[in-house]
Amino acid sequence: MNIFLILMALSAGAYFIAVLEGWTVHRRFSLSRPLYSALAFFGRESVLTRKNDLVFFEAGPVLLLVAGVLAAAVIPLAPGLIITDLATGALFLNAALAYVLVALIMAGWGPDGAYAMIGGWRFLGQFIAYAMLIVMPITAVAMRAESLSTTVIVESQEQLWNVFYQPIGFVLFFVAALGLAWLPPLDLPTAAGDLAGGVEAEYTGARLAVLRLARMVIILVMAGATVTFYFGGWLSPGFAASLPDWAWSGIKILIVTAVMLTAGRHVPRVREARYLAVSWKLGISLALSNIFLVGVIALVVPI
Repeated sequence: MNIFLILMALSAGAYFIAVLEGWTVHRRFSLSRPLYSALAFFGRESVLTRKNDLVFFEAGPVLLLVAGVLAAAVIPLAPGLIITDLATGALFLNAALAYVLVALIMAGWGPDGAYAMIGGWRFLGQFIAYAMLIVMPITAVAMRAESLSTTVIVESQEQLWNVFYQPIGFVLFFVAALGLAWLPPLDLPTAAGDLAGGVEAEYTGARLAVLRLARMVIILVMAGATVTFYFGGWLSPGFAASLPDWAWSGIKILIVTAVMLTAGRHVPRVREARYLAVSWKLGISLALSNIFLVGVIALVVPI
């Protein structure tokens, strides 16, 4: 039952993302536009490039979708409303998201196209940049909860959400989430202005529909992870009216998703080399400082 409910929530969330992304890009708010676009994708011919690696070409979008669904399996929407409550859920989340890189490299290599290949290798640069900024903030979150279980991490924030307890970790994780979901200003794998679609350039029809659906699931998963680790998951603000636990999770995830989709639209695109330099020189230093501060606070003033 939980699997069905969470998959339905993922589907509804992906549709919301498509609506919101259409508004941020085209300045048109239409609830029906994603449905028409999906029908149009499936109605178009799926074209194959002449010298493709068919296995990689076909498997890339599917693997990306599978990685997103696997990561969603350990994100709790309410007490007991989770696909699998692993004791190492936060670690499993990071492991599942590692396959995003594999999927995009496959999608970039498979078509044997210049733009797609450049987009795939650009994402490799982004991965090297954001990988530690995903793991190290999660380490600090787990230190406070004394557990890697995502359910326990949510429960540990009953007195104070982690966004207030460790704001440095939150900022680092949020920026890394933008890079993992290749959202502006870290959208170099697709980079509409200079790569003509990048990893999406050679995909058409149903294959492109799967690739874009997978990306929406990844965005939703990163928003869900942000809410789980830093915004108290299903926990309600003390001043707010009573709502079901799953409703609080949904509201928070949709708000974070909206911020992720809109925050970087007015910021110049960051080159992968610049992102890598800033992440390793400044980001890792801040992440280590965050771990140290969380450890000191946990010893002196347990919250």
